[in-house]
Amino acid sequence: MSIKVGIFGYGNLGRGIESALAQNEDMELCAVFTRRDPDTLKIRTAGVPVCRAADVDSFKDKIDVMILCGGSATDLPVQTPALAKNFCVIDSFDTHARIPEHLAAVDAAAREGGHLAIISCGWDPGMFSLNRLYAGAILPDGKDYTFWGRGVSQGHSDAVRRIDGVLDAKQYTIPVKDALDAVRCGEAPELSTRQKHKRECFVVAAEGADKSRIEREIKEMPNYFADYDTTVHFISAEELMRDHGGIPHGGFVIRSGKTGFERENSHVIEYSLRLDSNPEFTASVIVAYARAAARMYGEGQRGCKTVLDVPPAYLSPKSREKLICELL
Repeated sequence: MSIKVGIFGYGNLGRGIESALAQNEDMELCAVFTRRDPDTLKIRTAGVPVCRAADVDSFKDKIDVMILCGGSATDLPVQTPALAKNFCVIDSFDTHARIPEHLAAVDAAAREGGHLAIISCGWDPGMFSLNRLYAGAILPDGKDYTFWGRGVSQGHSDAVRRIDGVLDAKQYTIPVKDALDAVRCGEAPELSTRQKHKRECFVVAAEGADKSRIEREIKEMPNYFADYDTTVHFISAEELMRDHGGIPHGGFVIRSGKTGFERENSHVIEYSLRLDSNPEFTASVIVAYARAAARMYGEGQRGCKTVLDVPPAYLSPKSREKLICELL
């Protein structure tokens, strides 16, 4: 019997979820929920209704797992606890510092409604979190490094677009090569924020806009660019669409450590991703955890979990016996 899935929100991530579900034969898209006019939204899966977000609770007995595709800043802190009362839910909440409070809020709601939730699924937090756990457990005498990019940061791009005089923009996060090389060599350097990453912005300015002011506002923006070496390029809308139309991303999780009674042997563990589409890859991770959520709920588990709490075998559609034969 297939796992019945709902999609709550249909932007880049929601479209990625729909695409990922089409590649998983044990899962079935049952409905898409949107805050827009449903009549204006066209999805790719034939026969699946597009419904108003306000009507979501009428589906509470028809959906096994609801996948939330809103943003972490304002959507998910409200939506995930609200929906966890009536559904098993998955989200991709990625504000790292606020994950503990988000988990607590979702856990209370899920337990109140008798459901199971898994939050912060994706590649960071998510797959990178798992690799930091594995590497730290294996090399306790060591140090973690995480590098993001080269890739488009959607949040930083949006921050640039909000500057007066900016019509459109894309921002790339780029690891500093010397820092990355030093970590890969096992040198275990102490690195500041500026030493690990740089930022590059491609900006379409309005006609007559003060480009010097725009560049200054970008480079001095706290929490986004002030702590980084940032380069700003002004280009045309046509160039932005032609050369920067995609949403690629990726990165590296590296741990270097020592073993031996005298700490005489060095080791480096590295996990890397190179993604053509950030939202489509994130969606693929989320769909695997939706499968795990359905299984864990079926076993009687309730409350809020994270990727650190999910047995790896629960992500796969294959049986435990088949996984052991094929992978061990």
